[in-house]
Amino acid sequence: MKYTEIQDKSLQELEGMLKEKKMELFELKLKLRTMQLSNPNEIRACRKDIARIKTAISAQKNA
Repeated sequence: MKYTEIQDKSLQELEGMLKEKKMELFELKLKLRTMQLSNPNEIRACRKDIARIKTAISAQKNA
């Protein structure tokens, strides 16, 4: 996911995406602890997506 894909979305869509990504991150961490996660880099990618979404949300609130 790139920032350019996110910046055109509405605030409600962004908050929905943020909630989904946070749940995904929780599930990935759970899988990591139970040794079911095959690629630990997915956690890093998910965290970066969350940061991108939060950046887009704050940019819209400040604009």
